[in-house]
Amino acid sequence: MADYRELWESLDMDLEKHDELCQVLPEFYGDIYMTQEKRPEGMNYFNFVISEIHGLRIKELNEHRKNGKKVFGSFCVFVPDEVILAADGIGVGLCGGSEFWVPDGEKVLPRNMCPLIKASVGAKISGTCPYFQSADMLVGETTCDGKKKAWEILEDYIPMHVMDLPQMKREKDKENFKDEIKIFKEKVEEVTGNKVSAESLKETIKLVNNKRKTLQRLYNTRKAENLPISGKDALLITQVAFYDDTNRFIDKVNELCDELENRIEEKVSVFKEGTPRILLTGTPMAIPNWKMHHLIETSGGAVVCEEACTGTKYFERLVDEDNEDLDSQLRALSERYMGINCACFSPNDGRIDDIIRLYKEYNADGVIYNSLPFCHTYAIEYKKVKDALEKEGIPVIMIETDYSLQDAGQINTRLEAFFEMINMNKELAI
Repeated sequence: MADYRELWESLDMDLEKHDELCQVLPEFYGDIYMTQEKRPEGMNYFNFVISEIHGLRIKELNEHRKNGKKVFGSFCVFVPDEVILAADGIGVGLCGGSEFWVPDGEKVLPRNMCPLIKASVGAKISGTCPYFQSADMLVGETTCDGKKKAWEILEDYIPMHVMDLPQMKREKDKENFKDEIKIFKEKVEEVTGNKVSAESLKETIKLVNNKRKTLQRLYNTRKAENLPISGKDALLITQVAFYDDTNRFIDKVNELCDELENRIEEKVSVFKEGTPRILLTGTPMAIPNWKMHHLIETSGGAVVCEEACTGTKYFERLVDEDNEDLDSQLRALSERYMGINCACFSPNDGRIDDIIRLYKEYNADGVIYNSLPFCHTYAIEYKKVKDALEKEGIPVIMIETDYSLQDAGQINTRLEAFFEMINMNKELAI
């Protein structure tokens, strides 16, 4: 990536420290992804995206900024991309999935808090992530107490806008979030200098819905008996969706889906027959956090679906496209985003319903509940999820882990025992 050093320097990056990150990522990616057998040809695009992760897309963002466009960095699926795009802005999902950034985050945050938050803050204050450096504004949200206070710290480094997410789902809460989207729209208009019209918002609602439909098509291929793609590849695609050019992403994923659907017809699978099918649920898996998928799929399982922000929460529900005035469009956006069953809501029975529904839709054999350390919302919610799944006779195990690989051996042992139990149950059911 030497060709981009001048660009990185213009973004005021710590190049020496950034070089350390660039040395680690290719080998890490190669060990996890390039060792797979029978990978679809369509994954070559995503290999290219990762090989250029701090290069080509950053160059594109830089060109857009030179042409007067503004870049908004976000951390959460509750930030409406439709509004940013309608003002001719660009939204990018920001990464907090690497152990590399945690030590810098701990310089200003407590050690005993979620690694995703520490890594997100560390990525900015260390000046080693060009996506953070390319953003004109960061957009936070109040999905947990750790994030709320972390945004106050980030405000010292870059302009921030924080969206207040209600903690319940009553009608008045949906109305309140509609007002938050309106306030966000006004902030985006102020930053970009462009008005969001009913016409432009209608167009971008359709565009983002098309991206969601494309991801739905991808995930539908994972319902097949013969799995045409690994779970780790599907996760990578969803992660890339947060920052790639929207139209290009739609085209490339549809090309891949054509290949996957042909594989299903030809009964080509990337897993051995009888491999336990796993629904993974829990905390978000920000790029490059591929740890749990890799451990599951090298311990005898296959991830067939993610009930997570980097999964079905991101794309399952569509925004109503039939509204012609701004007020109705904002209401439709609120309805869609408030339909996401995040663990920050109380009560949150809808998430339990989602997990059981997806377990059945994807013909899963077991559920793995993945939680980052100190993620209290997801960790506490495990009790209700576990009770509901056991009532349904669904095998479930919880694994709490951070980004490091120090506990990989222990997790492998637990996973192998879990898969052995699943296989024994399947044999008894015959």
